[in-house]
Amino acid sequence: MPWRGPEHPGEFPTLGWLVGEWIENHCVVPDGDDIGSPYLLTDEMWTFLAWHYRLRSDATESGWRSAWHYRRSQLVRPQKWGKGPLTCAMVCAEASGPVRFAGWDADGEPVGRAWETPWIQIAATSEDQTDNVYRALVPMIDEGPLANLIPDTGETRINVPGGGRIEPVTSSGRARLGQRITFAVQDETHSWLEANGGWKLAETQRRNLSGTGGRAVETTNAWDPSEQSVAQRTAEASVKDVYRDHRVPAPASLANKRERHKALRVAYGDSSVLVGGWVDLDRIDGELVEIAEKDPAQAERFYLNRIVAGTGAFIDGDRWDLRKQPEEVGPQTLVTLGFDGSDIDDWTGIRLETLGGYQFTPLYGPDRRPTVWNPAEWGGQVPRLEVMAAFDEIFTVFSVVRAYLDPPYWESECDTLAERYGEKVVTRWYTNRIAQMHGAAERLATDVTKQDSTFRHDGCQWAGQHIRNMRKGARPAGRYVLKKAAESQKIDIGMCSILAHEAAGDAIASGLARPKKKSKMLIMR
Repeated sequence: MPWRGPEHPGEFPTLGWLVGEWIENHCVVPDGDDIGSPYLLTDEMWTFLAWHYRLRSDATESGWRSAWHYRRSQLVRPQKWGKGPLTCAMVCAEASGPVRFAGWDADGEPVGRAWETPWIQIAATSEDQTDNVYRALVPMIDEGPLANLIPDTGETRINVPGGGRIEPVTSSGRARLGQRITFAVQDETHSWLEANGGWKLAETQRRNLSGTGGRAVETTNAWDPSEQSVAQRTAEASVKDVYRDHRVPAPASLANKRERHKALRVAYGDSSVLVGGWVDLDRIDGELVEIAEKDPAQAERFYLNRIVAGTGAFIDGDRWDLRKQPEEVGPQTLVTLGFDGSDIDDWTGIRLETLGGYQFTPLYGPDRRPTVWNPAEWGGQVPRLEVMAAFDEIFTVFSVVRAYLDPPYWESECDTLAERYGEKVVTRWYTNRIAQMHGAAERLATDVTKQDSTFRHDGCQWAGQHIRNMRKGARPAGRYVLKKAAESQKIDIGMCSILAHEAAGDAIASGLARPKKKSKMLIMR
């Protein structure tokens, strides 16, 4: 597909079409009944290549290292979609194909050329994981035209003519990670965690790639948002020079076959046999149902490509999102308040809830900032004067009938607020009380999930993320406490939501939601 120039919005220059043509002319199916047949790309794969190899319109041959629009790419697809063979084909192209920008031709089209000495790593956190790609790569080379271009394939390394190489590496093989590599496949990064060396492996490879002008492609299933994997860190990073390709179907009931199949068709796209692909959705559906009996979250991640927390999660993120229903809350509306404070590490926040069940993060100050404070954005310490100013504005704008404040680090401020706004309104509510905290958490979880609940919220991104980060820690008598999945995953704004909702429930139970009766005066005549 030719590039017609910057005067045509939506179009962009890319080497992806050239690389895709090279792949279809040189690569073969690596296994199965069709082994040795030409490896043909689906429309989704063509699209991914076009975006991965997208170029800057002002790229120059002399500045080829900065010619790319994206530093790296992430491809999120379900089990058996074909991520492994696609990355094998990309490895082959990076070894011998026209993947490096080499200027523009007379028609203004980008031109590519091969690396002089390609050094490619297929990375994972274990040898078994690298085998997923490497074991398919060798026959893709040996069983087709590439056998003449790359004749030296081995069990642990493939030698590319001219001194290049392709090798599998793991997080334990530290000695092989300080190399000037030109391309990296980072496979199944949903399992790359800090604990198994995945974070360090990803960071090391990316540093090495930056020195050569090389790039990486990251392939993964949907991740468990409680684990803080490399896949999640890539997806949530604020940088704009990473291309992310993630097809997410709408939420589906795992008990409803029609809904499951509809979601599967979206997740598997043109790899489905329904449109000429290789994936039998009936077979996949059977696997999904079997896994869902014991671990429904895993079934959704692996087969429906959805980001769902594991079984230890407090509230499923999708269910929380379904309660999003932004509303305007007028002045002097009756509200309750939940506050969780910190000092230099965790976050501090305020959430409000109307007695009609609508929860939101209020804005304060001349800049209308949300009442969410990350100490890292305030010089390493929560700005206490800002927080107290926000309290004063909230109590002025709204009619706060109950305020539950978790007091650690904020004892003096709690005293000030109670004196200022009344001890019947401002209450110290300690979240370290197991029985009380369990009950409050269950109240919110129940009202988020039950069908006839009127609970809804504003879609605050911090509240949603912190709710997702919450994990259940078992305690005696069938109770649980809420904890972080990892130290870097904060839960404080989620605690604010629990406290605001508990305060609302208690306020309603005490009759504060009922309209006040007009006093009757006896007039003597």
